[in-house]
Amino acid sequence: MTFSTPGLTGATIERADQIRVDPDRLVELMTFRARLLKMDGLEPQFDHNGGLAWGSLADAAEDSDLIFLGLDKDVPCFAEVRAGGTGDAGPANPRLWQGLMALPAEQLALYGGARSVVDWHMRHNFCANCGSKTVLAKGGWARHCLTDNGGCGAEHFPRVDPVAIMLAEHDGKVLLGRQPRFPVKRFSALAGFIEPGESIEEGVARELWEEAGIKVRDVRYVASQPWPFPSSLMIACTSICDDPALTLDTTEIEEAGWFGETDVRAAMVGDPDAPFIAPPPFAIAYNLLEHWLSMRS
Repeated sequence: MTFSTPGLTGATIERADQIRVDPDRLVELMTFRARLLKMDGLEPQFDHNGGLAWGSLADAAEDSDLIFLGLDKDVPCFAEVRAGGTGDAGPANPRLWQGLMALPAEQLALYGGARSVVDWHMRHNFCANCGSKTVLAKGGWARHCLTDNGGCGAEHFPRVDPVAIMLAEHDGKVLLGRQPRFPVKRFSALAGFIEPGESIEEGVARELWEEAGIKVRDVRYVASQPWPFPSSLMIACTSICDDPALTLDTTEIEEAGWFGETDVRAAMVGDPDAPFIAPPPFAIAYNLLEHWLSMRS
């Protein structure tokens, strides 16, 4: 089993920052050639082939703002932020998972970026500094608090929240857990936000201690992945545990256990007799398990 590229990465679109900062150039690109990513709120629409659905800028609502996603070769691509949207910081619904798993990698990555930025705009209509209303700027990759509207002039940019997601290994087994919201038998790597004032390694160790009551050492970085629910950067790591005794934080983890190589391989190939169901292939927890198995081959 090889270690595959994490899902939600690999978008081939050119982000074209030099165009984002040029309002006149942006207006020039808003022609009949431009494409609009079709979304229902934050969820994608799919075409008859199961790929992302696209329309023209004429499909955008009159009161919506446009986000410049970038250039697909020489074709400008946009997404819209509809007035009155509230965003969604909660988990995606099961039907969305099914659609996302069928998307080609580059389309999945493009949608992930668009979803995160649209969600951010929906939830950041007002300045965090003075409370005045903000307006979309830099092609949708910033918001400005305007001084001529009584604001303070602050600039705001889409946030990315760093999250450690990690495996702890002890005696040839890895620790996996399940949150109450997970489907029955679905287990994954434990995860938690990196806090101000700590390194990735410290965040990994703290989260495993808080959620599972274990001490770990030799934290190693493996890979990263943007996760647009709503806007995290998943930082995948491994670690070593010397004492496997667990003390679970049941407000976070409903069930957890140590699984050996045979168990993990069975789950990864979808064996119905496997002791757990593996994470979906586009989640970096899946890649972490791939990596762990590859290191044991």
